[in-house]
Amino acid sequence: MMDASPNIGGEGTGMRPMEMLLAGLGGCSGIDVVSILKKKKQDFTNFEMEITGDRDSSEVPSLYKKIHVDFYFEGDNINHDKINQAVDLSIQKYCSVAKTLEKSAVITYSIFINKNEIQRLSV
Repeated sequence: MMDASPNIGGEGTGMRPMEMLLAGLGGCSGIDVVSILKKKKQDFTNFEMEITGDRDSSEVPSLYKKIHVDFYFEGDNINHDKINQAVDLSIQKYCSVAKTLEKSAVITYSIFINKNEIQRLSV
């Protein structure tokens, strides 16, 4: 469900359009990463993403200027290099949403394996 904030007539009961854009980035990149890791025969027990974005509210339209994505993986036999490569390929090459957003925003990301940060990058 999509909605707007109450100050512009919405009820605040659903995601706002710009939040959906970040959700699209998560879906696009997440699908890429899982697909790449399956091809690399990487088994993980859990995979989650958290995405935050900062917009310039002084401009109209108010575009994202900074976006950060945290990738969280859990599992016993995870190869750090393969995880890094899958995330790098998604954000820097394959994810169409990331490639669109990078025209106006700096996209950074961090990778965590079993709650330990192993990589932090900026596109």
